[in-house]
Amino acid sequence: MSLRNIAIIAHVDHGKTTLVDELFKQSGTFRENQRVEERAMDSNDLEKERGITILAKCTSVEFEDTRINIVDTPGHADFGAEVERILSMVDGVILLVDSSEGAMPQTKFVTGKALALGLKPIVVVNKIDRPDQRIQEVLDEVFDLFVSLDATDEQLDFPVLFASGRNGYASDDADAREGTLTPMFETIVSHVPEPGLDENAPFAFLATLLDRDNFMGRVLTGRVQSGKIKVNDPIHAIDMDGNLVEAGRATKLMSFDGLDRVPVEEAKAGDIIALAGLTKATVANTITEPGLTDAIQAQRIDPPTLSMRFAVNDSPMAGREGDKVTSRMIRDRLAREAETNVAIRITESDDKDSFEVAGRGELQLGVLIETMRREGFELGISRPRVLYMEDEAGKRTEPYETVIIDVDDEFSGTVVEKMALRKGEMTDMRPSGGGKTRITFSAPSRGMIGYHGEFLSDTRGTGIMNRLFEKYGPYKGAVGGRQNGVLISKGTGEAVSYALNMLEERGILFIGPNAPVYDGMVIGENAKPEDLEVNAMKSKQLTNFRSTGKDDAIRLTPPKVMTLEQAIAYIDDDEMVEVTPKSIRLRKTLLDTHERKKASRKKEAA
Repeated sequence: MSLRNIAIIAHVDHGKTTLVDELFKQSGTFRENQRVEERAMDSNDLEKERGITILAKCTSVEFEDTRINIVDTPGHADFGAEVERILSMVDGVILLVDSSEGAMPQTKFVTGKALALGLKPIVVVNKIDRPDQRIQEVLDEVFDLFVSLDATDEQLDFPVLFASGRNGYASDDADAREGTLTPMFETIVSHVPEPGLDENAPFAFLATLLDRDNFMGRVLTGRVQSGKIKVNDPIHAIDMDGNLVEAGRATKLMSFDGLDRVPVEEAKAGDIIALAGLTKATVANTITEPGLTDAIQAQRIDPPTLSMRFAVNDSPMAGREGDKVTSRMIRDRLAREAETNVAIRITESDDKDSFEVAGRGELQLGVLIETMRREGFELGISRPRVLYMEDEAGKRTEPYETVIIDVDDEFSGTVVEKMALRKGEMTDMRPSGGGKTRITFSAPSRGMIGYHGEFLSDTRGTGIMNRLFEKYGPYKGAVGGRQNGVLISKGTGEAVSYALNMLEERGILFIGPNAPVYDGMVIGENAKPEDLEVNAMKSKQLTNFRSTGKDDAIRLTPPKVMTLEQAIAYIDDDEMVEVTPKSIRLRKTLLDTHERKKASRKKEAA
């Protein structure tokens, strides 16, 4: 049976995972009566809830006498480290583009990585049944993108298919509106080369994904680059410099069959397999037979650009809702994350009570926090901050992002104005059809922290923003932060309707009646720029005088409830988000009012 290894790459929400579902169905991977969840490849709870792919996954289908290994990759730039490693395992890529949205920032990011590796793409224009499709313009955009990424003549001579992943058809005719995915299978077989690797050379395997299994321990996934391996063969893991990491045996080999990992006795060059038996080997290590010291070169991974402080929860409510609250538990969990996620870097603070976690973006770190929260952890999370570098002249540089915004024409002026306040520089502005404008900015990452919620409010929820790491550039100076102060609770107890009713005229409340509050907790946003300490537990004084009229029933405006990402984006430098399995609370880093005043005076003096 011949073999093909391909990756499906695309911008977020262009239909990768849905297309893989249909490939499964039409290749006979699922039985006729088998109940299969929609977007079967998005197996993680967070992936299902958010409708995005977070972890790259391998799968396999069979078409006629060819086995096709398919890798479904994440579409968000925050999870780009996954994409970069995956591409070294495959011999071709299917580039999926939406028939209306066209080539988007993430399309550029993953396509650039694929072309640099010399992979030949198959372009699939997906969702051709959309009423606002603009197929020909999208194809022109893709061609221009390839040219700008220095594609070779061979790469520019790409086959094109027109498809609807949801409806399960693909064709080389742009007007087709029915059929099957057979043309796609045939194009993969004819266009993507066989691995063509040497089965007789010594065994070598590059680990590109790592996960844990309760029974097998560490499981490394990757492609066999040369030679053969059998179960129980002795193996060595070496790092990129050829130094020995550990020696062991291949206790288990597994290949992919649909959504399952199935045990196999032997694997040969070109096969994508999962291997168990090593306890220290990690991503980017080369697994070889004993005696070899030549490491396979792994793809360089872009550095983290953003960091947050994960601290032990020291609020008065610590330990009430979670069962994992100590610094040792947090350290062990973060160490496990850093093992499997090479885009994350962890540094422990001197006081051992907090950890600096650096990653690719707010979404990536937000997903990590949400995962830990569901596992029972309690944490204090600081405001995100960017990681600075120095250029050759010793001047400070900061990360910049390419920001592409699609908005209704009427909101474009507001967006340009807000981006200018955040030091964003407009590099392109063009109509994108249907009364919409596409505006491209180069903006410092620092200025984009916390802007997304404001952007959605400014565009009445209709705007679409895509961000992508661009470069490290000159420091742009101070960026304006939050305009309003906050309402801070003085005292610990339960919030009372009477007090909250009095506070409503002061600003926007984040809590409702009977909510537990403590000294230093942020319970609302002040209508004025300064912070204000308030008593949310004040109750009505009862006297023996009858009032002249009945007391009006108190009617409170529903509180503003923030999601985890909104809370992290909202807080200021002297604030934290208290995250527990049941609650998300905002608080001042220093809970004691005197400590806060002291710190404020020090800051002013400095």
